[in-house]
Amino acid sequence: EVDTGMVNTIGLRRYKQDGIGYYFGNKMVEWLGPKREGDEIDDPYVHYAAGMQKLLEDISLQLIETYLGEILRETGKICFAGGVALNVKLNQRIINLPHVKELFVQPAASDAGTAIGAASYVANKAGDRIEKLDHVYLGPSYSTEECINSCKDHPQKPAWEIIGNAPETAAKILAEGNPVAWFQGRMEFGPRALGNRSILGDPSRPGIAERINLQIKYRERWRPFCPSILDSAARDILQTDHPAPYMTFTFAVAEHWKGKIPEVVHKDGTARAQVVSEKTNPKYYALIKELERLRGIPVVLNTSLNRRGEPMVCSPTDALNMFYGSDLQYLIMEDLLIVKKS
Repeated sequence: EVDTGMVNTIGLRRYKQDGIGYYFGNKMVEWLGPKREGDEIDDPYVHYAAGMQKLLEDISLQLIETYLGEILRETGKICFAGGVALNVKLNQRIINLPHVKELFVQPAASDAGTAIGAASYVANKAGDRIEKLDHVYLGPSYSTEECINSCKDHPQKPAWEIIGNAPETAAKILAEGNPVAWFQGRMEFGPRALGNRSILGDPSRPGIAERINLQIKYRERWRPFCPSILDSAARDILQTDHPAPYMTFTFAVAEHWKGKIPEVVHKDGTARAQVVSEKTNPKYYALIKELERLRGIPVVLNTSLNRRGEPMVCSPTDALNMFYGSDLQYLIMEDLLIVKKS
């Protein structure tokens, strides 16, 4: 039972500050203390967040056992959708249940994914065969010529260079210790950047995550970045063969890898990983493979190509606007390399 005097509060019972009403009540403030100011999360708010996360996990596992326990023990497989399905720590606990062999989280599990559910329902009713979802590179794509035209039209008048091998060029920039904005192919469907609209870094270089946070993403210091890992190395690093193409799970990182890729390992020794296959994203795979040749690490740090509070970029113009609104020095769009003037 929900105490609407505390949360999901409506009308006059809402807590108000500076003329703004919030979705919690005065009872919540009397119990926990004043609302935090700004975006920084310190004492005591970190403890509130940890407590709510633990409660979410425990209740979710209870619900799974109550309503799905019997069939789970028969099949070992579970599908999960909805906004809570993007909670990677909960998903890790589900995967670790003794009778779960595979967890599938629809990669656009929040409200956007209802479109897939609606279409699948209608298709099934019509007798159509629903194909397996192999990747989420379903959005718009742009040619090199379109990228050139966007450069010509942009007020910053960027100078560009046509490059013969974008993955090799990107890997070289990364190996030299620089982040790079990476814009290739069709945009991802869903909230995660999976190698087509990404900011990349070398996860073996201490400080690269902080540099991206301070100069580009402007995020809270505790928010970790994700590793994109070659499928050939995933088992050794993540200690499991569980599918992980969409960054929807965390896994415990093997002890012998934690020191090699410190910039993508959380404080608790886990990582929210994407396992990359050559079949679904050959260019991104080639980039990571080249970085492995240069640095011995089959992993790249991957975060979405956007600034804090903005959506992930879609078009070449979006990418240029984001690039010139940040401290990034290198942008690769299709077969173009753009280097910001000092």
